[in-house]
Amino acid sequence: MNQPRPSKERGLTLVYTGDGKGKTTAALGLGLRAVGREFRVLVLQFIKSPERSYGEKRMLEALGIENHQLGIGFTWLKTPEEHRESLRSAWAYAKARIQKGEHDLIILDEINNALAIDRFPIHDVLPLQEVLETIQQRPHGMHMVLTGRSAQPALIEMADLVTEMTPVKHYYEQGVTAVQGIEL
Repeated sequence: MNQPRPSKERGLTLVYTGDGKGKTTAALGLGLRAVGREFRVLVLQFIKSPERSYGEKRMLEALGIENHQLGIGFTWLKTPEEHRESLRSAWAYAKARIQKGEHDLIILDEINNALAIDRFPIHDVLPLQEVLETIQQRPHGMHMVLTGRSAQPALIEMADLVTEMTPVKHYYEQGVTAVQGIEL
């Protein structure tokens, strides 16, 4: 893939990946900074379900940042067909919003997780090549952030910035599950 040089004018592609905590947090922090500079920001979450209340959803709503939770939760909680339909719908929505060009920054939260699903086929409902082409052909000046574990090598190659979160120590290993205000 022949990549153009990174450029503020073209718009940057940032990827936050890895097994450590902080990918969504970093993306949302960047989103807050962008709003502080009067950017129009859109957050699209590919795995999280609108049926649950997450702290970031409440915060984004309070700040007037458009946010859509397009998923149905984690893969082991629903059937493959339910997830496939959710991913098909989420990608169609995301692609349309990117192409519409109404935002300066779009965060595709947990899209890397979605693209890495291997428990059932997803390539026909969330085609990697189409995702790459949509990002490359996005409106001039639009910045994009993609989060989630297991970023695809082609996406890493295409990105202007890739940060890998590496776990060193985590309280989960000591039996502490998701903490409200930290994970939820």
